[in-house]
Amino acid sequence: MTQNNINILILSAGRRVELVNCFKAARDRLGIDGKIIAADASDLAPALYFADVPEIVPFIRENDAYINAIIDICRRNDVSLIVPTIDTELLLLADRRDEIENATNAKVLISSYDVIGICRDKIHTQKWLEEHGFLVPRMITDEDIEAGNISYPVFIKPLDGSSSINAFRVESKAELDTYRELIGAGRYIIQDFMQGTEYTVDAFLDFEGNIITIVPRIRLATRSGEIAKGKIIKDDEITADVTRLLTELKPIGHITIQCMRTAKGIEYIEINPRFGGGAPMSIQAGADSCENLYRLLRCEKLTRSTDYRDNITFLRFDASIMLDENGKPEKQN
Repeated sequence: MTQNNINILILSAGRRVELVNCFKAARDRLGIDGKIIAADASDLAPALYFADVPEIVPFIRENDAYINAIIDICRRNDVSLIVPTIDTELLLLADRRDEIENATNAKVLISSYDVIGICRDKIHTQKWLEEHGFLVPRMITDEDIEAGNISYPVFIKPLDGSSSINAFRVESKAELDTYRELIGAGRYIIQDFMQGTEYTVDAFLDFEGNIITIVPRIRLATRSGEIAKGKIIKDDEITADVTRLLTELKPIGHITIQCMRTAKGIEYIEINPRFGGGAPMSIQAGADSCENLYRLLRCEKLTRSTDYRDNITFLRFDASIMLDENGKPEKQN
């Protein structure tokens, strides 16, 4: 890798068109020669058609084949940085990071295996937050349910879920029994239902775990678990609490944290050690994680910054691309 030739590989690119474009914009703004490579298991993933180089890879569940494909892509394209984007690949990449990095010139943007393990299991997240003095909704056990030590509504979700799949507000014991059976015994967490203002916090830390940016935004509307409308808010209380959390947890890269301001204070919902779907909001507001990554790869030293725009609102929407009879993207008016 030369200082001005940096190729980025985005894994599980899917619908992450905004993120691909954010990396391209940062590259061009910094005058860097390099390509954005997008990889996905489906040739119909929209982000592939916005990348400089599209790559098809095996499914993540095919562990060895998936890792071997990543290594092959990195070698063929002289990749400098590998960026994961979905929860299901994080533990595998954390476990195989040394293998990938030793076989290529690429760095995997992944926190330690221990950090990923805390974040990927909701009970591990709950216990870690409690042990470190952060507020979380009360966790309800099966024993609490049988003893009647429960007040409705409550909230149930899978231990390793994402995108709000099989996550439900529950109003009665009958509903709870239905959802427990749906998710599967031992595969869910049940918590008191929280009420308040929900926030997503985008944070960026350098490769040594130093905090560079923290950007809270109010979740005005969501769709399928991903933010659809959001408002950037400079909130000193949330920023201070998240600063303490990140200092204790010690992740790296872009981190997405969900929390809620309730009558009790700031209560945490989950920690996602990756780019969240709404990350381009914070990036466009001025906390540019993509630019920060390029600067780190150029061996620049970053310092903490609060230089991002406040009180701005983002409204996300769908767009489409058309593939012609040969499966090639066609320009549209």
